[in-house]
Amino acid sequence: MTQRLHLVFGGELVDPQKNVFRDVADIHIVGMFPDYATAFAAWKAAAQGTVDNAHMRYFIAHIHRLRDEATQGSVTEELRS
Repeated sequence: MTQRLHLVFGGELVDPQKNVFRDVADIHIVGMFPDYATAFAAWKAAAQGTVDNAHMRYFIAHIHRLRDEATQGSVTEELRS
């Protein structure tokens, strides 16, 4: 069974109309979640906690979409097997 991993992260943007972080070293990693519903709840809580800062944005990255299970894994993945 394929896992549907989601990463929730955010930080302060240079411009609220663009997705460029002011300081990449200061990105807040909320966490990795096993499904969209859990990730959405975490995203919502983080976003609501920074609602007074128009430059703060949180995102949900669909990590499972970055992997193609049919494609052979990298050397690093093979070492973990």
